[in-house]
Amino acid sequence: MKTNELLKGTIKTILLNLLAEQGRMYGYEMVQKVRQQSAGAFELTEGALYPALHKLEASGLLTTEKVHIGKRVRKYYRLTPAGAKARETKVSEFAEFVRSMQLLLNPKPAAG
Repeated sequence: MKTNELLKGTIKTILLNLLAEQGRMYGYEMVQKVRQQSAGAFELTEGALYPALHKLEASGLLTTEKVHIGKRVRKYYRLTPAGAKARETKVSEFAEFVRSMQLLLNPKPAAG
């Protein structure tokens, strides 16, 4: 399935929704969860994931927490209250978009 272009336009919605469901997550965990929940149809790359996370953080929609695990540092992301509101808006907008696309792609025959 060729989904890269479609995924680019929805990555922020996906990430906000994922964090709303899971609480806090780190990047690789998000990649795995998206792959798992989409049955392998969606593959987030680091090149798409981290710029999106940084934009969401810069917009005040995410906070981060660094946790030291041995010699490594893991950066966890969590929604802010503004992020939770943005998630609701984006999920609603996307649901409306899907409904509209279904009308366009599967029009009902005109009565006549």
